[in-house]
Amino acid sequence: MATTDTNKFQAIISHCKEYGFIFPSSEIYDGLQAVYDYGQWGAELKKNIKDYWWKSMTQLQDNIVGIDAAIFMHPTTWKASGHVDGFNDPMIDNKDSKKRYRVDHLIESHTDQLKAEGKEEEAAAIIGAMEKADAAGDLEALKKIIDENRIKCPVSGTANWTDIRQFNLMFSTEFGSTVSSEEENNKVYLRPETAQGIFVNFLNVQKTGRMKIPFGIAQIGKAFRNEIVARQFIFRMREFEQMEMQFFIKPGTQKEWYEYWKQERLKWHLELGVPQTEYRFHDHVKLAHYADAACDIEYNFPMGFKELEGIHSRTDFDLRNHQEYSRKKMQYFDNDINPETGKPIGNYIPYVIETSIGLDRMFLSMVCAAYTEEDLSADGKEDSRVVLKFPAKLAPIKLAVFPLTKKDGLPEIAQEIMARYRADFKCFYEEKDTIGKRYRRMDALGVPFCVTVDHQTKEDNTVTIRHRDSMEQERIPIDRIGELVGKAIK
Repeated sequence: MATTDTNKFQAIISHCKEYGFIFPSSEIYDGLQAVYDYGQWGAELKKNIKDYWWKSMTQLQDNIVGIDAAIFMHPTTWKASGHVDGFNDPMIDNKDSKKRYRVDHLIESHTDQLKAEGKEEEAAAIIGAMEKADAAGDLEALKKIIDENRIKCPVSGTANWTDIRQFNLMFSTEFGSTVSSEEENNKVYLRPETAQGIFVNFLNVQKTGRMKIPFGIAQIGKAFRNEIVARQFIFRMREFEQMEMQFFIKPGTQKEWYEYWKQERLKWHLELGVPQTEYRFHDHVKLAHYADAACDIEYNFPMGFKELEGIHSRTDFDLRNHQEYSRKKMQYFDNDINPETGKPIGNYIPYVIETSIGLDRMFLSMVCAAYTEEDLSADGKEDSRVVLKFPAKLAPIKLAVFPLTKKDGLPEIAQEIMARYRADFKCFYEEKDTIGKRYRRMDALGVPFCVTVDHQTKEDNTVTIRHRDSMEQERIPIDRIGELVGKAIK
């Protein structure tokens, strides 16, 4: 059973700002709700996660390639995908506070409070009723849940609610240099997902890459959703980044490929060293209009198990609809021989298995998994540290180099080490404060290795290397630094 840890979550949020991982956007103007900037070390961590995903999804695969589609797309794209007519969330307004809430968020906040009070069975019953009503699209049943449980607005403290209505989540803007009433339709949307950029390029990639089914197309890119109530730090934002792969398959094989990608994606997460108990599959009760099967890989965040990655069997919905709306064939010619006829299988619209992970949520899961508060008190002396135990391959900084003092030629040797290895991995140089304080700062940034240059270095060309997690120190030749760090980050 997942438990929530509000104090830990707040500590993580504070740590991210204090140490240059994440800042509120436009903070000097009091910020912009649910929009964040990645600081110097957050940008490094984010890039490392992207590189790790991209390598595993494209470079290490024989039949998956990557693209980078534009954020702006022809507006008919979103009509064909169903987003114009069906990309909605049930919302409700409190008449006293004038605040608007997503219904599922409002109900979940209430059940979180019940869980905190030990009323887990009551909370589970409410969530079950909500999922059932949501799956049926029954807005009256959702309103009944709110009324019967006397769920109150956190601002006004009242239960004076409007009826529930659907709101579209897409951002729209005007395309072109002028806005004229004579222009028939110059409205375009900021894409709410990256998948459609893959679908409209299906034939371009297949033909130019001479791809043979089954094959996949991967993409990393920004997406935008006008979340009415975005919350929980970077877990739910209005501007976010996705890492998606659409895998095109022969109709009728979707069940086996769906199970295959479920296990492959879970394996990818587990390879980062986080215990399997921190992940779970959650099958969708309500399937999206395009899916015949769907599940989430959920991670145990401090606020409980929440969606991290989705695996969806999208059938041929997207390609078929784009074929209908564009009047361009979105078909694949299969040369494989049909055993019943002895002839090539011929043309068909492929089915699709989608894996879609939120990069920002992946970032947050890695920070949550890494964040550790350790009591190091010993012999009556109080001591502690906060350390980010990132997998070395993802750590923003791989190696910190310290001269023991600012004199006697030690800084020059340290800078030589920096120059020698900075092309191979991210290094950081620091000479301020005691070695102990420098170690603590690097622990807080998640640096797996620290090298100290001292007077013995001048004699035998060795340095002290400190390991972040164990805090153990060993003496090694300068020539071995690259080998040791390189092996850990491979």
